[in-house]
Amino acid sequence: MPISEQSVTTNGQRAVVQLSEIYKNYLKPDGSVLVAALAGVDLTIDSGDYLAVMGASGSGKSTLMNIVGCLDRPTTGVYRLEGREVSTMGDEELSRVRREKIGFVFQAFNLISELTAIENVEIPLFYQGVGRADRRLRAMACIEQVGLAGRATHRPSELSGGEQQRVAIARALVNEPAMIMADEPTGNLDSKTGAAILEILYKLHNEGMTIIVVTHDERIADQCQRIIELRDGRIEEERRK
Repeated sequence: MPISEQSVTTNGQRAVVQLSEIYKNYLKPDGSVLVAALAGVDLTIDSGDYLAVMGASGSGKSTLMNIVGCLDRPTTGVYRLEGREVSTMGDEELSRVRREKIGFVFQAFNLISELTAIENVEIPLFYQGVGRADRRLRAMACIEQVGLAGRATHRPSELSGGEQQRVAIARALVNEPAMIMADEPTGNLDSKTGAAILEILYKLHNEGMTIIVVTHDERIADQCQRIIELRDGRIEEERRK
């Protein structure tokens, strides 16, 4: 499936992610293939999509997440993010695209324990060179968006798991990314707290955010509009709702 320079798909939506013939091989020291993690993935994700990526351990989910998230490069293939070819970018440019275009939410929260909630949310803006006053204003708006205005000055150790994940979502939102990528976002939470996090993600989707979730959780998949199943590095099945 060749990708043109045009980033608008046939249904009239703006394509955020366009992957064409993506292969990712991990090599042995002698240069031979140790693992073929992705084996010809074609995938387009439109603006506003809510996509679940599922599959057994070793199916290629994490590798696909890393490539779409600009944390790794494919061995071969083309990846365009909002129409820009990113698979061949140098490290510095790829890092800048990752900071500006992608918000990450991890299972383990990945908050800095010495910083308050609002200071954690400010981090992406700090690395973008945003001034202190503007950083604080934008971070507070995101803290309020996830319902934590009263906990903004608390450190992670003073927050529950669900509150920490809300801070992580606020941090992912603060740079106004093209998409949010969430890796098992409810994996460390009890069912009630996990349901509250899913409600936030669903609300963000309804507001137009593009969200990609790697998950084993059928509850998350059930609220997504698209589900892809990976097997042996290929998309085995796709379902739409």
